[in-house]
Amino acid sequence: MSNVNETAVELRGIRKCFSGIVANDRIDLEVGKGEVLALLGENGAGKTTLMRILYGMYRADEGDILIDGKPVTIDSPYDAMNLGIGMIHQHFTLVPVHTVVENVMLGLDGPYDPERVAEEIKALGKRYGLEVDPYATVRLLPVGMQQRVEILKALIRKARILIMDEPTAVLTPQETDRLFDFIREFRAGGNSVIFITHKLNEVMSIADRITVLRAGRTVGSIPKLEASETTLARMMVGRDLELTTGHPAKNVGDVVLDVDNISVVSSRGNRVIDGLSFQIRQGEILGIAGVSGNGQEELAEVLCGLKKAEEGDIRISGKSIVNCDPLTIIAEGVGYIPSDRQKEGLVLDMTVAENLVLKGSSDAEFTRGCFLDMTTIEENADRQVHEFSIKTPSVSTKAKALSGGNQQKVVVAREIAIASKLLVAVQPTRGLDLGATDYVHRVLLRERDKGKAVLLISTELSEIMNLSDRIGVIYRGSLLKVFTRENADIGEIGLLMTGIRGESNE
Repeated sequence: MSNVNETAVELRGIRKCFSGIVANDRIDLEVGKGEVLALLGENGAGKTTLMRILYGMYRADEGDILIDGKPVTIDSPYDAMNLGIGMIHQHFTLVPVHTVVENVMLGLDGPYDPERVAEEIKALGKRYGLEVDPYATVRLLPVGMQQRVEILKALIRKARILIMDEPTAVLTPQETDRLFDFIREFRAGGNSVIFITHKLNEVMSIADRITVLRAGRTVGSIPKLEASETTLARMMVGRDLELTTGHPAKNVGDVVLDVDNISVVSSRGNRVIDGLSFQIRQGEILGIAGVSGNGQEELAEVLCGLKKAEEGDIRISGKSIVNCDPLTIIAEGVGYIPSDRQKEGLVLDMTVAENLVLKGSSDAEFTRGCFLDMTTIEENADRQVHEFSIKTPSVSTKAKALSGGNQQKVVVAREIAIASKLLVAVQPTRGLDLGATDYVHRVLLRERDKGKAVLLISTELSEIMNLSDRIGVIYRGSLLKVFTRENADIGEIGLLMTGIRGESNE
């Protein structure tokens, strides 16, 4: 580490509001030269807004920015880049149909000279362990390689202050390790990194110092040597939080879900699920690990009747449900927590009570003749709101008025009521804060312990490793290997996520 007593970036009293909502409330922040600062906080804490101000994507309503101790005005990303600031966005800003060198050259000052830029890409790649073919088409590159291109774009523009927004969200463990190697090498040259994350283990691995934001304000800033995951969690949520760790299944029973050689073809004619087979028994969680886009969503949809299978069979407790309609599958006791709660899980303009019976509104329990029995529906909602700790002014409040965490609790409550046999949970904690994530984890484990079968599909490998009794790795629609909890090896799982098989998997 270089001399962190020299300040590279200083933000003073930064305030930013959107339509009267305060996103950043007079935040102060410093980053030293040769320092990795982790900017930690839950979703909505103001981390990304603050960094977009530093990168010139937003203008602060109040406050000052100093670079190398001098006040500056940053009105655009172009201004930021000229000051040596680069930003690696969570969602990449590459043009998929262009080559690596073409993407790097977009907006680059100077004459059009792709050969020279290609040589510079090769040199920087070799220096920092970011090797990539300059003439490869970006859309054909794995996600980890695409991130390398984003980093190389910043390095070629002479970035010495690098903002990285949730950079490991789509990476395998091996890719994360390589990214951290780059960050350490970059820091060793006297450069600075601001690492935006909500993952406590990554903070403890890569940061020199941690600044925690909560509700748009700075909670505190501490050296990593004085920090612990417990301390940081308390700073993030404002209270002590005992994070749930999975425990082994105790009473595994009969097979509930039997997926036999299922294949699914996309609307474009591509095989997105290819001869996939597995089983889940009563009282166990099977976690499906994989990089996003390898057939996980299609697997969940074919299980729940939202997609048709070209081949194979799906059985619930021995009864075939393959290509049945969703209502038939629901009647067989299958609940489905979709990855997008707002688009697929809820009708936002309906009330909490209505959303809680959305899939059962024709059931005799909730009808009186041909009319809905609103008294029974509201009584059901009162029970669910209490049991699942849903924070809402009333059961008549529209779902769109709830926080993301409470919207997810509505979905979880409804689907658990349906899932008498099987619960399919896809990215069940996406976009949730630490407390809400922990709550959903506890609920999944509780339902498993009641004897339900749970299929957990998540790109968060830590979530899969923590909760699953068995772990299957999916790659291009195929299940490459299934691990037991005891023999799960994170290194091998990471390799399989990129399609690399060891000898034992041939």
